[in-house]
Amino acid sequence: EVQLQASGGGLVQTGGSLRISCVASGFTYDDYVIGWFRQAPGKKREGVSCISRGDGSTYYADSVKGRFTISSDNAENTVYLQMNSLKPEDTAVYYCAAGEVELLLTDAYDYWGQGTQVTVSS
Repeated sequence: EVQLQASGGGLVQTGGSLRISCVASGFTYDDYVIGWFRQAPGKKREGVSCISRGDGSTYYADSVKGRFTISSDNAENTVYLQMNSLKPEDTAVYYCAAGEVELLLTDAYDYWGQGTQVTVSS
């Protein structure tokens, strides 16, 4: 059974940093994509970043380019999202998801973890 466990959210001030993690388990193959999505109250879930475990390629939404960095520790089956220069508009529940295609679209992902709350105070 595939499981994704997100953790590391919290409260941080504007301009601060936070690193969230996603531990994946239950996969029978290695070449999958992990994506990070976020959903703010009253808004649609949006793609933030994704990484391919196969070749390490990464993608970012324009809103986070230059501030967020996604990385993967394949030995630990863990994907990290390092978030720097955080802004109040980054406040949301962050979800990790697994799929097979490097797209920042919710429909491209088959498995979802529970969310972790990130709150950026102004």
